[in-house]
Amino acid sequence: MIVPVLLVAGALGAGKTTLLNHLLANPDGRRIAAVVNDFGAVDIDAQLLGKVTEEVISLKNGCICCSLQGDLLRTLSSVIKRDPAPDAIAIETSGISDPAEIIRNLMDPVIFKVAPLETVVTLVDPQRLQDDPDIAQDALWRSQLRAADFVLLTKSDLLDRAALDRARAIIGQTKPQSAIFEIARGIVAPDLLFSRDLRAPRELPRQMPTMSEPFATVTWTSHAPLSLVRFQQVIGQLAPRTLRIKGVLQFSEHPGMPILFQSVATRGTLAPSPVPPADGLTAQLVLIGREGELDAADIDALLRGVIVS
Repeated sequence: MIVPVLLVAGALGAGKTTLLNHLLANPDGRRIAAVVNDFGAVDIDAQLLGKVTEEVISLKNGCICCSLQGDLLRTLSSVIKRDPAPDAIAIETSGISDPAEIIRNLMDPVIFKVAPLETVVTLVDPQRLQDDPDIAQDALWRSQLRAADFVLLTKSDLLDRAALDRARAIIGQTKPQSAIFEIARGIVAPDLLFSRDLRAPRELPRQMPTMSEPFATVTWTSHAPLSLVRFQQVIGQLAPRTLRIKGVLQFSEHPGMPILFQSVATRGTLAPSPVPPADGLTAQLVLIGREGELDAADIDALLRGVIVS
């Protein structure tokens, strides 16, 4: 059982708890366990908790990037051993946490094998950037941005286009514009946070409110032998065009060893897969990107170059 981890970072008041509340109330069919770093006051609405089946675990009296590192790893280990185990774990950091240190701990080989870090999102309140532009020079704030796969501009419904564009320009000094999304009321499209189930890709519920950017999905499969070296070269071309890629593959260089590949933004990982590709395939890939930016024919042509003739 592999349980992906979502890490939610950002300054105090950026909207992390609002996002977590929305995620727990709208889990898109997933059982989500939440770990909250309760360094200060964290408001998890009691009415919402009554509707959530998975426990929200609070790590108190310290910061998980330093004094509570051991507590975090022990908590993750305990959550993974639940019966049934959750489908995903969301970790909400405190506003004073440096996600770089947390990421380093989550890369512990024992934890990563069963709870791989899937996505890091950093939330930014554009109103605070407008009121206090000097925050852009703060070392912790910049570290929170650098660690992010995606940056979410929160409360975007409360500011005009000019203010949002100024915020995007400031963040754009650290992150590419393609990694910046504008959200309101904590509503985030699930495809941005979690890659889809390879064996049963889900369509987004049409009635559920999502972010303004619609997403598209391309699925690619193969029965032919694959080259790992060529795959790594092709992924280098595909990663900038996509938001996420997830797949199980078998390469001719490693016969009999299925490999799980995941990428989010520009971060990619290869690791042994507990299961092979389905139905005797050698490759089963799902690629997610913004609608209009994924060319299925072009993707197919590139990935066919991975096939060993």
